[in-house]
Amino acid sequence: MELLNELLVPESVRTAKHEARAFARKYIEPNAERHFNDGTYPTAVVDAASDAGFVGIEISEEYGGRGASLLESLAITEEFFRADAGIGMAIRGRSFGTNILERYGTDRQKRTRLPLIASGEEFAGMAISEPETGSDLAGMTTAAERDGDEWVIDGEKYWIGNGIDADWVLVYAKTGSNPEDRHGNHSLFIVPTNTSGYTAEHIPEKIGMRASQQARIEFDDCRVREENLVGEEGEGFRMVAEFFDHGRVSTSGHGIGIAAASLEETWKFVEEREEFGRSVSEFQSVRHDLADARTEFESARALTWRAAERVKGTKDATDWAAMAKMKATETAVECTETGMRLHGGRGILNERRISRLYRDARLPIIYEGVNEIQRDLIYRHT
Repeated sequence: MELLNELLVPESVRTAKHEARAFARKYIEPNAERHFNDGTYPTAVVDAASDAGFVGIEISEEYGGRGASLLESLAITEEFFRADAGIGMAIRGRSFGTNILERYGTDRQKRTRLPLIASGEEFAGMAISEPETGSDLAGMTTAAERDGDEWVIDGEKYWIGNGIDADWVLVYAKTGSNPEDRHGNHSLFIVPTNTSGYTAEHIPEKIGMRASQQARIEFDDCRVREENLVGEEGEGFRMVAEFFDHGRVSTSGHGIGIAAASLEETWKFVEEREEFGRSVSEFQSVRHDLADARTEFESARALTWRAAERVKGTKDATDWAAMAKMKATETAVECTETGMRLHGGRGILNERRISRLYRDARLPIIYEGVNEIQRDLIYRHT
């Protein structure tokens, strides 16, 4: 059974898809269970991905990257996340924030930071969410105040990818307090993780995507130079929001990969499993469950690729990105729930892949904006 076929994938990005699948089979799949079970970061796999050109894929060729389009990125993402969501996130997340930096950073910022990410010598993070707020970008309270030629950052961030081991983090902080313009009160800063006043601790016990790193970060009189401001002061909200459409398409690929793995795993199980003297796949109720799941999967994948085309081609595609993110991630949850039910008692065993997929699927419905936010966006932009 092959659900991630090429029917929806433009011919121009099929080579990247084939390369990603080959890499996933050689490096990701053999290491997935071990890293999920022990919760360790897959350093060797990520290094291999960097050598193969899969880290920082959207960084332009000018700075040593692949210069991948949104469609090429999606083709790679769904293959990696079918192989394993945690390792997929570790690979894709090594360049968090570089797309914004390349778009809005100074020439010096880009030439200093981006080539090292593309080469694998360094990796980055992006610190937006906080303990008391995640989806409300205008409500973040971590603050940066100007002091001479420095910015002083104080506050706390939570669920931050690579917050401990990244070489630098792009930090979203409050720099204004104008109640008439809530969307103009935040800015972005490059903060090296070895800066005094920056401390981070690992968040170890996640139920899913355990091979990826998330951290709690505390900023206490953390000082960075004026030149570390990215873009214009007060434009942080708008810069981040602009790239959420791309991020939501990518997250749709996360959901599609997980859903595909769940269905393929379950299909194989019911074909091999026998009850009452016959294959479980011969029972009509099982067939109908899988038929429904397959239909939802194909609908979600078609919407995801349609959304990618829309986001690539226009600046006004927020509703499409939100629809794809909502549908793909919720389909992943539905497919893993169907898989767990059809696996019966075996589904709850840690050694079964379906149990890992079931837990992994709970994360994409939250990040890049919880799906309740996506529904609001769809309504407002229709």
